[in-house]
Amino acid sequence: AGRVEVPRSVTAVLGQDVVLPCRYRAQEQEQVVQVTWLKRGPGAVAAEVAVLNPQHGEHVQEAFAGRVLRHGHGGLEDGAILLRN
Repeated sequence: AGRVEVPRSVTAVLGQDVVLPCRYRAQEQEQVVQVTWLKRGPGAVAAEVAVLNPQHGEHVQEAFAGRVLRHGHGGLEDGAILLRN
């Protein structure tokens, strides 16, 4: 299988936008069909933030609407998102 590449940490400035990068290095014959972003909460509980799907479009949970946007372009091998403010 391919591998997911993400930085070990991302620095954000309060009140400014930040990009959360995520790249998938696919092997031959692999295709990314969906990217799901989760937010870890207390006790390792994860909440869905956004789902990126080329067939069904992008879906951002209501709590994050207007604040989370897809940042990558083209195929989902670049599944980066932008967090606003």
